[in-house]
Amino acid sequence: MHFKSIGLVVLISLIGVFCFNLTGLPVPWMLGPLFAVLISQFLIKYELYWPVKFRNFGLIIVGISIGQAFQMNLLAGAGWLVTFMLLLNIVLVIISIFMALGIQKIGNISLKTALTCTVPGGLAQITVFAEEEKDIDLAVVVFFHVVRIISIVFLVPFFLSGHIIQASGGDSLELGSIIPIILLIIASYVSAIVGLKLKIPVSFFLSPVLLLVILNVCSIDTPELPSILLHIAQLFMGAYIGLQLKPEMLKLGKRVLILGIGIALFLLAVTFGQALLLKYFLHYSLATSFLSTAAGGLDQMSLLATAVGADVSVVTVFQMFRLLFVFLVVLPLLKVACSMIDKKNDISIVKS
Repeated sequence: MHFKSIGLVVLISLIGVFCFNLTGLPVPWMLGPLFAVLISQFLIKYELYWPVKFRNFGLIIVGISIGQAFQMNLLAGAGWLVTFMLLLNIVLVIISIFMALGIQKIGNISLKTALTCTVPGGLAQITVFAEEEKDIDLAVVVFFHVVRIISIVFLVPFFLSGHIIQASGGDSLELGSIIPIILLIIASYVSAIVGLKLKIPVSFFLSPVLLLVILNVCSIDTPELPSILLHIAQLFMGAYIGLQLKPEMLKLGKRVLILGIGIALFLLAVTFGQALLLKYFLHYSLATSFLSTAAGGLDQMSLLATAVGADVSVVTVFQMFRLLFVFLVVLPLLKVACSMIDKKNDISIVKS
């Protein structure tokens, strides 16, 4: 039904890969499709479509790759790491609250909407939360988070362009390894389905990671994924992210558009400052530090870590902690805050 539209997205994505490779820009297989698809939406009238199943396949491949590279010795210093991660996230949440107050005042946006716009969580989870709450402008919330994700995914590799090393992955696909790789992908897919039923966040990414970590702990060898599969995964993810910013979002108004971009860039600067602290105190590389602190999604930051050759174990642990922190602490507190705002508004209405 959408074959032509999907084929057009593939063609646009490959053009993006070619242009990025030709000009020597970083992470061509992810950023090329992202940029090309994003721009093409505003230049062509044909509706572009990209199945979420393609993104899920990309997540599974990235999850396998990261699970294979995960270093268990990182958990030896878990106590110190948890303390550091907790402090970083608390500071980020406090800054997000101040940003929300600024958005409310400058953008003439309700406090509930402003708070939801600045929460450093995943787009899917924040969208669900916004849909469940009354008096939250969902379009504004989605725009702010989409701009944040795109700016982080697109700009971080340019900040790290001098720190990119060769990413991991097999050089070629050998005939004898095809069946083991297919079986591994099927097993990872099954683990993702089980993860969905168990309500594991970002299940198509996190479940394969956990599966591969368990297999590694049990000393069960798994086939190394060829580079072409990792490239396909990056293309699938890049095209999906590029399609998140819809042309109709530009109708929100100039002030909201400027605020969304400004907040995304400010948040990027804040997390870069945190990355410098991480680099200084824990002696990680700049690439590992920045991708660990960047307020992007667990899946996107881990994918970039594999693409730029950062320590995927560290990045995954830091981003996983942020995801859990948002789920277990931030969203419940935001729920309480929204309830208090509703009660205050109800009292004001009764008095008036």
